[in-house]
Amino acid sequence: MTDMHSKVRTAHLARDAYLYVRQSTVRQVFENTESTKRQYALRQRAVALGWPIERVHVIDTDLGQSGASAVDREGFKRLITEVSLGRAGIVLGLEVSRLARNCMDWHRLLELCALSNALILDEDGLYDPNDFNDRLLLGLKGTMSEAELHFLRARLRGGILNKARRGELALPLPVGFVYDERGQVRFDPDSRVREAIRLFFEVFRRTGSACATAKHFREQGLLFPRRLRTGPQKGELIWAELGHSRALELLHNPRYAGVFSYGRKQTVKQVDGSTLCRTRSREEWHSFIPMAHEGYISFDDYEENLRRLKECSQSYGEERRKSPPREGPALLQGIVICGLCGRRMTVRYRMRREGACPEYACEKDAIQYGQPVCQIVAGKNVDKAIGQLLVEKMTPVAMEMAMAVQQEICDRLEEADRLRAKQVERVRYEADLAQRRYMQVDPGNRLVADALEAEWNEKLRALAEAREELEKRRQSDRLRIDEEERARIIAVATDFPRVWENPNTSDRDRKRMVRLLIEDVTLTRKKGIIIQIRFKGGTATTLTQPIPPPSYKKWETPPDIIAQIDRLIDEHTDKQIASIFNEQGLQSGKGKPFSSSIIGRLRTTHGLKSRFDRLRERGMLTMNEMAARVGVCETTVRSWLKIGLLRGHAHNDHGEYLFEPPTGNEPFKWPGKKLSKRQQLNGSMYIQTKEVQYEA
Repeated sequence: MTDMHSKVRTAHLARDAYLYVRQSTVRQVFENTESTKRQYALRQRAVALGWPIERVHVIDTDLGQSGASAVDREGFKRLITEVSLGRAGIVLGLEVSRLARNCMDWHRLLELCALSNALILDEDGLYDPNDFNDRLLLGLKGTMSEAELHFLRARLRGGILNKARRGELALPLPVGFVYDERGQVRFDPDSRVREAIRLFFEVFRRTGSACATAKHFREQGLLFPRRLRTGPQKGELIWAELGHSRALELLHNPRYAGVFSYGRKQTVKQVDGSTLCRTRSREEWHSFIPMAHEGYISFDDYEENLRRLKECSQSYGEERRKSPPREGPALLQGIVICGLCGRRMTVRYRMRREGACPEYACEKDAIQYGQPVCQIVAGKNVDKAIGQLLVEKMTPVAMEMAMAVQQEICDRLEEADRLRAKQVERVRYEADLAQRRYMQVDPGNRLVADALEAEWNEKLRALAEAREELEKRRQSDRLRIDEEERARIIAVATDFPRVWENPNTSDRDRKRMVRLLIEDVTLTRKKGIIIQIRFKGGTATTLTQPIPPPSYKKWETPPDIIAQIDRLIDEHTDKQIASIFNEQGLQSGKGKPFSSSIIGRLRTTHGLKSRFDRLRERGMLTMNEMAARVGVCETTVRSWLKIGLLRGHAHNDHGEYLFEPPTGNEPFKWPGKKLSKRQQLNGSMYIQTKEVQYEA
């Protein structure tokens, strides 16, 4: 005691004393009360060392918190703050394990106490962190405290792992399973729960997509069970909409295949002290025991579901496999392989007049590394060839396929109807229960009776709505599977080409049919397009197609029409040529009637000489040149052309002419029609002009 008092100095007594109290669990707080009393009794030790009782602060907000980490211990954080601010003269704790069971937290506290010159007291004695021997002893105590926690965990975990190795560890069960009185895993006795889970796996088997499964439940108005894990209603069964994440959780859980597993997930500590839960691969699981109990699906079905989920992943690794069928018209979406590099080819669409036209492109290196695109193959003709091949291959078995589809539709509707009937039965039970509660209450107790009556009315309204919804769904289902519809399905099934080409058959359904028969298709574009089809059974077929011409080639005007234009330009203008073609019923490359602008564009594109150049090569004169030749103005030339005194040829559609030059010995001829005096005068002037030219 004398040695303890020698370590306490006036500077320590000038500051406050802080007693830290902690129990690891809430159960220890209520059951191990003696340990709590011993910790609170340390206040008297501080008083004995010289601190007044009112300056001894007790920090007990961490009761029920583990000392393995300081992340969630607000009391320990407060203690660290007081020490770092220099307000603590001494820190009291029953033992080192009460303060911390983590060496990092413990040594941080020691370092802060040494810097602020604060003492540390436990049940064994008083220590000065600035003294080497005391610091060494405190460090050893912290290491032993952390090792003790490791030993405790090892003993507990050893028993858990031993039971998990035998498959006897009682773990929380997913919805659809319960423990019986002997601790064995059994199906949930609620038939509605069992029907919902079986329908879930059946819909996924049919659709192949977790998102499509959740969408089916939402469209059918079906709810899915879920058992609460926490809260005041822990263990109760509730019904809610099926979400995509919930569907993925069910599909990845091996319990539904009757498999006992332990160690699927691992908790990893982060730098900031928080924890991160990651999913391990199956090779890292501690226990994996197939057929440990009865399951909703077989283990082979579970493996198949995981494989289909893997294919549906839109960002699965570097070697992404097939993606699920989408809405686009690309028939081979997700199953096309590049014949040059071996990678999966993606789909892109170009809008044309007939709609979206698919293209299969291998452009991964172009996107990631800026290299040229490996190859691009137009998909319209490829898809057409694949469709024709399937029509030839599938005609003999079309009836069997149609009957299987029909039976699947009927089973699907019956299953959904049974599940909706279970929902109505559940609502009816709740209404009957509310009625019994109301009938058993004392009529004089109006406060309780009114509340129970309102609850009964609410349950009756819910029952009426559920019955109405069930009847509406049944009527809709009957319309879809009546006898006439069945006969139509069977009649159509006998002609597979008509089923395939039926506009009511969606693109997604065609893709599903393709995937039932074809494993993948390899495309190679060289001198032609080589299509290598590999069927599910292992057989292969190779098709070859010519490379389709560019789109502008389809719009080109035929060469014979270009030759006619070249011939008609000698005698006709563009507008006159267009009229001639339209009278003959000819059309341009784009299927439009001809016009003067189209004729002019074709003439320019193909390098044909214009009518103006051709007339000039024949010696024709412009109006200006003709006026200069005969010595009159252009207006007079235009008048002479109009009355026929001059010969002119139109070189465009705007009334512009080129004139034949006058010859020296050509006599003037009056036109056959009667001329006016002015026209006769102009004609006389023309004759005189020619005589002067002749004399010259």
